[in-house]
Order: sequence, then C-alpha cells, then structure tokens
Amino acid sequence: MKILVTGASGLIGSALVPHLANQGHELVRLQRAKQPDSRPSWDPDTERISLADAAPFDAVIHLAGETIAQRWTAAAKRRIRDSRVKGTSLLSKALVNLSPSPKVLISASATGYYGDRGDELVDEQTASGSGFLAEVCRDWEDVTRPAAAHGIRVINLRFGIVLTPRSGALGKMLPIFRLGLGGKLGHGRQYWSWIAIDDLLAVIDCVLTKDTFAGPVNVVSPHPTTNAEFTDALGTVLRRPAFLGVPAFALKLLASEMAETALLASTRVRPARLEQAGFQFKFPELREALRSLLLTR
Repeated sequence: MKILVTGASGLIGSALVPHLANQGHELVRLQRAKQPDSRPSWDPDTERISLADAAPFDAVIHLAGETIAQRWTAAAKRRIRDSRVKGTSLLSKALVNLSPSPKVLISASATGYYGDRGDELVDEQTASGSGFLAEVCRDWEDVTRPAAAHGIRVINLRFGIVLTPRSGALGKMLPIFRLGLGGKLGHGRQYWSWIAIDDLLAVIDCVLTKDTFAGPVNVVSPHPTTNAEFTDALGTVLRRPAFLGVPAFALKLLASEMAETALLASTRVRPARLEQAGFQFKFPELREALRSLLLTR
C-alpha cells in the first residue's frame, strides 16, 4: 500500500513507520511547512495543505497532535485542541477532495474520550465523559465525519497509555524508578488503561486490512491496572523499591489540571471491538509487557 502518515516522528509514528516499511508499504510523510514546497506538506495554523503531487494514497494514518504532557495553561490547551481538531478537519476535507480518495483513514484519538469514570468498565459503546480531554476527543473524532460521509472507511483509534521505554509515560518514569524513587500517584486506585507498543502496531496492521473495522476502536490491553498495581509491577520488574508515592496535592501544584485529568483520573477501558474480532494480544498482562520492553531489548 501507499500510505500517507502524519506525526511520523512522534511516540507512535517513530515505531510505526519502520514497522510498515519493513512490510513493504510505501510510506509518505506529511511534513509541517509554513510555505508550499514540492513535498506533501501542511500548516494547520494557516489551514494550508498540499497533497495532490504525492497522491493517490491507499490509506492515511493520522497521528499528529501537540503533547498533553505539559502544564495546561490557556495557551497550551488551545494548542492541544487546535492541533487535533483543526488539523484533523483540514486533513479530512483535503482527502475528500482527492480523486481518487484513499480507501481508509486511521485517525488517532484517546481513552480520554471517556473522562474520569472511577471503577466503571467502559467500551466503545459508552458515552463520552466530561472535562477538557473528553471534549477534545469528541471534537477530534467528529471532524473525521466528512471523510466517512464521502465513503472513506474511518477508524478512530482510542489509544490508552502507550508503553515503550523510548518515550511517553513509561520513558519518563524509568529514570525515577531505576533510582528506587518511584511509587504510586495520589491514592493509586485510579485505573490506567495501557497498551504495549508491539500490540499497538499489530492493532494498526489489523484495522488497516480488515474492512469490518470502522468507527471507534479502543487500543488498550484487556487487563487495565490501577496506578498502584502499575507502579508495583514496574518496581518488581526493575527490582527496585516503589513505595515513594507522590501525593495528589503535589501533582496538582506541579501540573495543575493536567495532573488531575491525565494522571489522577480513572479510566478502566475494555477493547471490546478487538476482542469481538478475535484479536490476539501478544502482551495482555502488564508484567509480561514490561519484562519484554525492559529486559529483553
């Protein structure tokens, strides 16, 4: 396939691009550029996009978006929202105008869609929650509708916490835990829904080729864990103590709304669509995933 990819240098894209290239796919990166050039390029801030010279594409994988791992000032929240909503809207409309249009658009979303749900087990049929991330995710998914209405098969991948030692949440935790200074966040009872990077790549392979997938798909392990269970497992795999927790008030002082929404909120997510399709997770259990990621590579 000839596949257009946005966010190719990010947490997921940097693993996905070589993975797909090794399978023989032709990868085209959509680059950010203020001025038009000969490459496929775009600037969501000015609503400019140039795709025609590299088209047609069989598929598009859209992963671009401002990191949420920052203090949520008003300006940061605007960047987080605009990078997802404005960027996805611009891309969706551009794909509709291509002739021929790609057959499939795989667009990132997140389990933040569900908001803080406590111990409630949610799946793709569960209504969206409240709060900034839930609102962003709703709008992020909604702006792919023009592509779906045009006949493009659209899949909205609701990613949980992506486990890779190179970056992301696990990458940030490792130096602290390797020093024996890790521990739970707040009371630790909040659920973290996670996915090992190898399983995430396999999910993208699956939804890319199986025409039965459309709409939201939860990209998480079938076994979410509490934050306390997560930090205990990480300490055990690293053979380091993990009892120096961070109180909730300290997290809120350091990261404000981001801490409350992304670190202390509880989202217990089931990958119902993948389970119904018979998807086989290589790493359904957290300790197996951590051992593979941290001890065998």
